[in-house]
Amino acid sequence: MILSCQNIEKAFLEKQVLKNCSFHIEDHEKAAIVGINGAGKTTLLRIIVGEMEADGGAVTFAKDKTFGYLAQNAAVNTDNTIYQELLSVKQHLIDIETQIRGMEVAMKQADGQALEDLMKKYADLTHAFEMENGYAYKSEITGVLKGLGFLEEEFEKPVATLSGGQKTRVALGRLLLLKPDLIILDEPTNHLDMSSISWLETYLLNYKGSVLIVSHDRYFLDKIASKIIEIDNTKVTVFSGNYSDYAAKKEMLRQAEWNAYINQQAEIRHQEEVIAKLKSFNREKSIRRAESREKMLSKIDVLDKPAEVRADMKMELNPRILSGNDVLSVEHLSKAFEKNVLFCDLSLEIKRGEHVAVIGDNGTGKTTILKIVNGILEADAGTIRLGSKVQVGYYDQEHHVLHPDKTLFEEISDAYPSLSNTEIRNTLAAFLFTGEDVFKRIKDLSGGERGRVSLAKLMLSESNFLILDEPTNHLDIASKEILEDALNSYSGTVLYVSHDRYFINRTAHRILELSGQHLTQYLGNYDYYLEKKTQAAAAETAPAAQTPSTSPSAPGAVAVSASRLTWQEQKEKEAARRKKENALKKCEERIAALEQRSREIDEEMNDPAVATDVAALQKLSGEKEEIEETLLALMEEWEALSE
Repeated sequence: MILSCQNIEKAFLEKQVLKNCSFHIEDHEKAAIVGINGAGKTTLLRIIVGEMEADGGAVTFAKDKTFGYLAQNAAVNTDNTIYQELLSVKQHLIDIETQIRGMEVAMKQADGQALEDLMKKYADLTHAFEMENGYAYKSEITGVLKGLGFLEEEFEKPVATLSGGQKTRVALGRLLLLKPDLIILDEPTNHLDMSSISWLETYLLNYKGSVLIVSHDRYFLDKIASKIIEIDNTKVTVFSGNYSDYAAKKEMLRQAEWNAYINQQAEIRHQEEVIAKLKSFNREKSIRRAESREKMLSKIDVLDKPAEVRADMKMELNPRILSGNDVLSVEHLSKAFEKNVLFCDLSLEIKRGEHVAVIGDNGTGKTTILKIVNGILEADAGTIRLGSKVQVGYYDQEHHVLHPDKTLFEEISDAYPSLSNTEIRNTLAAFLFTGEDVFKRIKDLSGGERGRVSLAKLMLSESNFLILDEPTNHLDIASKEILEDALNSYSGTVLYVSHDRYFINRTAHRILELSGQHLTQYLGNYDYYLEKKTQAAAAETAPAAQTPSTSPSAPGAVAVSASRLTWQEQKEKEAARRKKENALKKCEERIAALEQRSREIDEEMNDPAVATDVAALQKLSGEKEEIEETLLALMEEWEALSE
């Protein structure tokens, strides 16, 4: 075991974030922490690495084990170039190499014992140099930089001139080259394109140490993680397997909780009905039984109603009008910025109802295509034609469609002046902005909060053609799933850029890959795209698939037999249920009839003419006793049948 967290507690003012959180990381294990935004994932990482003090609990690292931590906005030395920053990690090897070169010069002039001493020290140093892969450290640095998406001509760029995302990639490269026993990463894929994420997946899978990741990239977690640590409502639960395994188990647990709650509620209602019925019989024995059942009912440990999954955020995308069949036509599109040619002679057609994803490496021009289609940028050449009755809704990853100095309420009310105050508040509440939140200014919101405001405006637009630029950036997994469900139910047309492979897999009908200044089309989702790319790469060597011979009749016969058996069982159960219902109904009818006869006897016995007839009184009294005995027996039968 390399890391142990025991009973970690953390609260900010009156808000409890973490409570009695315990888990451990084994040597060579790849684990991931998941949870909604604000659940406490980054807080937990900061407590683990010592940047924040916990209110309670203990974090313990194994003796002599090292860790490296990549925060979301990791710091780097801005005085270095990109290459120098990564080279600084290998300073101890550079020092050893300098000593080795110095010894080589000194040995030429030494002799006798001094030469022997130098040769021994030289052998020790060269051995240490070899053991740390010293002869390959420069190629290792180059491999990491290229893997993270840097071109060789960028290696000498000053770090100070880089964007925040590029600086984070440099910091990630530094951390990977340090090779600690435990790598701790907070959202490592946020600033990587698909090829860089794929490279990082392979690197981490082959990494000899342990890895602990916080990420919303479900495809990445499926590839890397063998353990999922979930933070939900301040508590930690550990699941074995990758993200898909966790999601399936979580759904099973959620369903089991719901079933247990529903079954218990049904049982409580049933017992209350039985108690009421027993009391209505108004017999001493039935009243005692009712009281006994009431005592049992009071001792039941009533289950809390499980929280509904993602019930707090609601999104529906409904076009106001239907567009024509031809939604978008792009012909011979070209765009360059100075000498940097992004693409040339691009052509594409999009029909009504299609969901088209544009993918490619960073800097290839994916967002530029969307901006040209949306009229924000001008193309150098080519034509853009929108079809009949097409109404565009645009989601910008930088959220330039939002006004930083406006409040959330003003942002919605100014864009949609026909909405009432209540309608605006209800819309914002559907995206988790309630109470005084609606008066926050856009510039004071986090990236995820701005994303939710943009989604709210997108929903209100009632557009029939959505153009989305990285719509899942800054969204937690639950919010991504809500957006996926909304898009999958959307009857309009969608064109989007994304590097979220899980999102693409769930929502894309067609993929356009932008590479080498041209588009390549794949008629399917991301898994289909990967399959075709793999087939193309291995077309010459892949052997023909061999299908094992099977008996066509046997499986079918088993299936039919199993189906018939299931149908027969269901038929028998249904017949038994109907039989019990009929018996219960007859029992209740007999009880009602006997109670009616008992009341009639009471009236007859109170009749003055009968009251003086001893024989008649004895006969009526005997009949009433028989009715009472029969009623007690019927009530026991009813109680049993009602279960």
